[in-house]
Amino acid sequence: MPTAIEEAVQLPKLSNEEIARYSRHLILPEVGMEGQQKLKAAKILCVGTGGLGAPLALYLAAAGVGTIGLIDFDVVDESNLQRQIIHSQSTVGMLKVDSAEQMLKGLNKNVNVIKHNTMLTSANALEIFKDYDFIADGTDNFQTRYLVNDACVLTGKPNAYASIFRFEGQASVFATEEGPCYRCLYPEPPPPGLVPSCAEGGVLGILPGLLGVIQATEVIKLILGLGDPLVGRLLLVDALGMNFRTLKLRKNPNCPACGTHEIKELIDYDQFCGIEKPTSVGPLEAARDKAVADAAIVDGIPQITVEQLKKKLDAKENIFVLDVREPHEYPIANLGAPLIPVGTIESRLGEIAEHKNDEVIVHCRSGARSQKAALALKAAGFTNVHNLSGGILAWADKIDPSMPKY
Repeated sequence: MPTAIEEAVQLPKLSNEEIARYSRHLILPEVGMEGQQKLKAAKILCVGTGGLGAPLALYLAAAGVGTIGLIDFDVVDESNLQRQIIHSQSTVGMLKVDSAEQMLKGLNKNVNVIKHNTMLTSANALEIFKDYDFIADGTDNFQTRYLVNDACVLTGKPNAYASIFRFEGQASVFATEEGPCYRCLYPEPPPPGLVPSCAEGGVLGILPGLLGVIQATEVIKLILGLGDPLVGRLLLVDALGMNFRTLKLRKNPNCPACGTHEIKELIDYDQFCGIEKPTSVGPLEAARDKAVADAAIVDGIPQITVEQLKKKLDAKENIFVLDVREPHEYPIANLGAPLIPVGTIESRLGEIAEHKNDEVIVHCRSGARSQKAALALKAAGFTNVHNLSGGILAWADKIDPSMPKY
C-alpha cells in the first residue's frame, strides 16, 4: 500500500528529545525512524473538538503528528465534560479550540496546533482542507457530514469518519481514490428530526472515546501506509454487548460525488438536509418579529415562550401542560406536568381526551420532541395546541435558575 506522506518532500529530522519521547514507536520495525518522521511531517484536520475530536486529537498529538488543525466555533460547557476529555473544569466558558490547544500543548510541546474558530461552511471548507493531508470528521450532524465528504472528494483528501449515538457507533475511511465516500453509504439524508441528536437521545460518555481512538488509529495507519485501513468497510460498534461487526462497502459508480463527479462545487447542505435556516433581517423586521413573537407559528403549531407560560400559570388560567419526555428524564427536572412520552402519544390519546378543546401546552427538554407531539395532537383533533419554545432548558435559563439543566 502506498504511503500517504509523500517522500518527495524531505522528511523532518527528530531531535534527541523526540527520539526519547517516541522510543516505543521507534523500536517497532513497522514504524521506525522513517515512520516517526512521517508522523511529524503530517498535517491532520480534526473537524470538531467534541466527544470524538477530543480523544482523536489527543492521541494524534501523543503519537507525534506534527500539525493538528482544529475547527470548532463552540465554547466549553460543563455538560461537555462527561465525554469531551480534551476540555476541563478550568476551561469552561473558553473557546473550544483554545481549550483543546491548551491540553494538546500540555501533552506534547512539539505539536503545531492550527486553530480555526469558525463554523465549517461551503464557503470556507475547500480553502481550509487544502492545507491538510487527511481530514477526520468528528461532527454530530448530517449537513456537516455531507459537507466534509464532498469537500474531501473535491480536494482528494481521505476522510477518517466516525459517528456515535447512545451506546453505538460506526467508523470508516471515506473519499480515498479506490474506496467509497459517505454518499455511497448514505445517498440521501434522513428526514429532519427523524434521528435524534446526542443532546436529545444521549450518549454513553465512554463511547466517543472508543470511536475517537479508532479514528486516530485509522489516521495513523494512513500516514504510515500501514495495515489495512477501513476503506470499503464500515465498522459497527455496540458498546453494551462489546460487539464489533464489519460490513463491506462498495463504491457506487452512480454516486454524484465520487462516481459520476456531478458535484463539482459545494452546495447548500442545510437545504440538502431539509434544515430551515433563519432569515437574516434588518432592524425594522427584527422589531416587527419581536412585536409578533407571541404569534410565532412553526408548521402550523403556535409557539409559546416560557415567560408566557409562567404568566398563565401564575394567573391560574385554564390550561393543560403536557410533558412528552422519557420517564427517566422526569426525576432530573420537571414542571409537575403529566408525562406521556412522545413515542406513545398516539396510543394514549384517551388519557387526555378531556382536554381536546382546552389550551394544551406541550413541552420537552428543548422544544423539538414537543413540536412533534403537538403536531400529533393537532392531527388527532386537539383544537388549541401550543409548543413550549426552548422547553425545560429555557425554563431553567429564564424562569427558575435553581432548576438543573441536562
